[in-house]
Amino acid sequence: MLRVVKTLAVLAVLAGVAALAGYRYWESRIEAPIAVDETTLYEVPRGAGYHQVVRDLASRGILRDVWAFRLLIRLEPDSVPSLRAGEYALEPGMDGRELLALLGSNQVVTYPVTIPEGWTFAQVRAALAEAPKLTQRTAELSDAEVMARLDREGKHPEGWFFPDTYHYHKGMSDLEILRQAHERMEAMLERVWAERQDDLPIDTPYEALILASLIERETGAPEERREIAGVFKRRLERGMRLQTDPTVIYGMGERYAGNITRADLREATPYNTYVIDGLPPTPIALPGRAALEAAVDPEPGETLYFVARGDGTHHFSRTLREHNNAVNRYIRNR
Repeated sequence: MLRVVKTLAVLAVLAGVAALAGYRYWESRIEAPIAVDETTLYEVPRGAGYHQVVRDLASRGILRDVWAFRLLIRLEPDSVPSLRAGEYALEPGMDGRELLALLGSNQVVTYPVTIPEGWTFAQVRAALAEAPKLTQRTAELSDAEVMARLDREGKHPEGWFFPDTYHYHKGMSDLEILRQAHERMEAMLERVWAERQDDLPIDTPYEALILASLIERETGAPEERREIAGVFKRRLERGMRLQTDPTVIYGMGERYAGNITRADLREATPYNTYVIDGLPPTPIALPGRAALEAAVDPEPGETLYFVARGDGTHHFSRTLREHNNAVNRYIRNR
């Protein structure tokens, strides 16, 4: 009887050792590096389950020991995260547990799309249409229909999208990017309007947005924005027309081929500030934060005119005579 007991004890010990060895081996296969030599994109399909993803990873040669991962869901179900649809970047040296943790995280691959300051809404739409892996939901929509989808029915789209670099992941749509940009512009405009000067010749945030778009298109030199805003402020206060070339160009639309003629300056369009009084009816481009701030905080002074020097900056003048001399120097001679 004692011999039997000893034999059973020995067998129990051996079984325990074997079980422990088996567990260690199984664990080593789970924690072995996945088979990728460089950063590799992998997409978890929408609605895919754990076993489907494991089989797919094995078929691609990324996982070697499918049996080990099938056991994992049985032995340690709480350690297996719920997988989330999306693209993920698999890195060399990553083990099986780290792989599963990644596929259950929100660390999906993202892509940038940049909306520069001074762009028009048409340029924004064209850029979004070319963005890789961005779902297109506005391609067949008019501008008015796009604004309706953004719950801004009846609002003119120009100027209402904040210029910046936005990041998206596969599955996001162009409409989502537009919504983000629109909400940011609304928030930024509200913020700068609350900090405006008291004596502005404009009465609404929308007029500030229009004015900021003119400032944005007139100069790329940051130090000039408030001075240009000051010129516009004084001209508006005195009832002088703004006479800014970017409004002429915007009013010409697709007819603009790189040059403005005298006939273009005299053409009566709703945007030609050589012809109309005050501001154009809508913005002409997307203003950035600096242009918005300049529109509501113009620089004090006496200048009423400016002309491009040809190097990205402007010459500012107080009198028409001084301005005409500057035009002769920088424009006509050139």
